[in-house]
Amino acid sequence: MLSLAALIGNAPLRLRLLVPGPDGALEREALWVHNTELPDPSPYVRAGEIVLTNGLWLTETSPAEFAASVRRAGAAGIVFGLRTETPSTPPELIEACRQEDLPLAEIAIEVPFTAVTEAASAIHTDQRRDALVGMVRRGDALASAISRGAGASGVLAVLRREHDLPLAVVDRMARPLASTGLELTAEQRRIVADGLARHPPPLEVDLGGEEGRATVFLVGAVGDTDAALLCLRPVSRLSKPEQDALDQAARFLSLEVAKQQAIQAIELRFASELLDMILSGAQRAAEVPDRLRAFGVDPSGELVVLTIAFADGNESAPPGLSETVGDFFLAESLAVVVAGGSQDVVAVLQRPRQELKSLAEALCAAVRKRFADRRPVVGLGEVAASAAELRRPLVQSREACQVLRRRRGGQAVASFQELGTHRLLLGLQDSGTLQGFADGVLGPLREYDGQRAGELESTLRVFLAHDGQYGATAAALYVHVNTLRNRLAKITELTGRDVARTEDRVDLYLALEADELSR
Repeated sequence: MLSLAALIGNAPLRLRLLVPGPDGALEREALWVHNTELPDPSPYVRAGEIVLTNGLWLTETSPAEFAASVRRAGAAGIVFGLRTETPSTPPELIEACRQEDLPLAEIAIEVPFTAVTEAASAIHTDQRRDALVGMVRRGDALASAISRGAGASGVLAVLRREHDLPLAVVDRMARPLASTGLELTAEQRRIVADGLARHPPPLEVDLGGEEGRATVFLVGAVGDTDAALLCLRPVSRLSKPEQDALDQAARFLSLEVAKQQAIQAIELRFASELLDMILSGAQRAAEVPDRLRAFGVDPSGELVVLTIAFADGNESAPPGLSETVGDFFLAESLAVVVAGGSQDVVAVLQRPRQELKSLAEALCAAVRKRFADRRPVVGLGEVAASAAELRRPLVQSREACQVLRRRRGGQAVASFQELGTHRLLLGLQDSGTLQGFADGVLGPLREYDGQRAGELESTLRVFLAHDGQYGATAAALYVHVNTLRNRLAKITELTGRDVARTEDRVDLYLALEADELSR
């Protein structure tokens, strides 16, 4: 590394240190050497350069002004070249450099400045050669780690051999892939994942707390940013060799992420094919057991099917939902087949020891944590005695999930049996159709109630809730039976549906249910 200390340590240059400057100034990396005789070189000297001068400016400006201008430029120090006219460094310049806290060295008359430039060039050449050799060796080590299956942890282990840095790898789903010397909280991983979702992603993120700012090295697999190699240092505190090493490691991590994505894609395709096998019934029933075994699921035991999607409309399943569902069951130590569809994700697994509805509610909570702005719902099918009986539970779970999706608010988990046949039929209709049907039947009652402060709609609800029993309904409403009969007659008059007839009563009941589902 080029520095004043490196030049002073080069014996043939015969440099003598006069002013050491602040602690560490001599060892600080220098950008290059700059030969100048201008009275004010500050507009031309770059920060970090070492100024070489013979003092020809002494006839035009004072040593104090010259030293101040060099300090103003941010130079790494001054090398004063002795000559016949100035056989020693002017004491005024030595004092000025002390005042400016600026390193100062002198070079003998016999040594030209070209020798200093050549020495600096040699140092740079050696540095580039060492960096190249180091990069090749590091690349070999990284490639070896990847080929051995060491994964992201193996990549970080290679980095730690050279640089003692706190590191972590986080993917765009906020999942921790590896870490060393650093443990991120779930919230900190979420900050990183949110940054990766931005375009373009940030080069630094603020993790908050004691950690503060961290540098992000992007890890891409197939064109997109899939993960981040995170170093718990701001970029301003990372040396060039450290930045180069981290950047190189991020490129190798891209290979690892691409490999994992390929494996996941194969697994998802196999899982989707399993659903096709199940839905095909007897035609492909013989293939289902082997496919379940490939995912670690015993096809001979009792099996359950869960379907998860997001409520409020026909929203498609977002990227990452399948992975989130799979991670949940992995954390629960349950073997599962997870298949992602265009609008839902299906999970087939061994019947768990815990109550299925509780497991589904916990799954909803995990998905809500990952997708905070959306409302997940889970439909459950009946238990299948074996793999041969999976078709019915699969259809049931998807239909139950579809009904829950169309509801605005309400329960997040329900089984096919819980919903009831009429709710399933209504739930498969869109909200506009349901609302139109409800308004067509109930609209006249609401108009009448609004104009005359009547209670026809509420009376109808109570009457149907009490299975059409006049006495029980009148008691629940605290009215006389004759008053109830008059109200029911008015309902018949306004809607054209007689509450005494079964088919008309069904219409009225479905209209009330459709109204609830479309809200």
